[in-house]
Amino acid sequence: MKIVETVEKVREQVRSWHREGLSVGLVPTMGYLHEGHKSLIDRAVAENDRVVVSVFVNPMQFGPSEDLESYPRDMERDAALCEEARASLIFHPQPEEMYPEGFSSYVDMNTLTEGLCGKSRPIHFRGVCTVVAKLFHIAEPDRAYFGQKDAQQLAVIRHMVNDLSFGIEIVGCPIVREEDGLAKSSRNTYLNQDERNAALVLSRSLKKGRESVEGGEKSAAALAGRIRKEIQAEPLAKIDYVEVVDWNTLEPVEEIHKPVLVAIAVYIGKTRLIDNFIYE
Repeated sequence: MKIVETVEKVREQVRSWHREGLSVGLVPTMGYLHEGHKSLIDRAVAENDRVVVSVFVNPMQFGPSEDLESYPRDMERDAALCEEARASLIFHPQPEEMYPEGFSSYVDMNTLTEGLCGKSRPIHFRGVCTVVAKLFHIAEPDRAYFGQKDAQQLAVIRHMVNDLSFGIEIVGCPIVREEDGLAKSSRNTYLNQDERNAALVLSRSLKKGRESVEGGEKSAAALAGRIRKEIQAEPLAKIDYVEVVDWNTLEPVEEIHKPVLVAIAVYIGKTRLIDNFIYE
């Protein structure tokens, strides 16, 4: 497995693979990899001849008051996980490699980015779309892998790829959870023990929500209300949003009669966590 830091070296390697007729999978990450990331790499390794993992904490998707500087980083650990998962190459650029002096071009989107996380993080998805578009051009993958935990991101990337005719297959992969149900996240490291215990309210509330809709509940407002009630019973939890939206358009729905995304964002102490389920 190689670790490279420049666009030129990634392109050189990937194009040599393509000349050999090999397929390439891409797993974009911000590093501090965990079992959720490994599940994406495992899927990519199973479905492609070669796999590129990008490790880049993208400054463009962090707002002024967000956790760019404190976001956890551990390249040695990341490299070990990628090696174990049999990735072929890690692309680990510095910000100036991705955004050189004079950089002024962006990929923006409306509609799908305006609700859910886009309400409280208004610049986030411009940063996501711009960096992912760059990674697609740099790594030239046949397939790219994203986790369902960031469901809005998954929907946005699929829409961008279709709109801009990238010709890349976007593969969504299931949420990976701790044994007690908490969705794996790099930000879980911010939680102290009391907050870690309190964070279980996210998966617990969604479980009750799923039980409700599987039991026949068709009202989106009633479903969201049941989830809110469960979260509000936890003193350390503060709701950012609880939303029931069309899984294809991310528009709010009133009645559940087609695939929906049930998504939540909750502050546990100062740490913002997200979770969701998709009801088909």
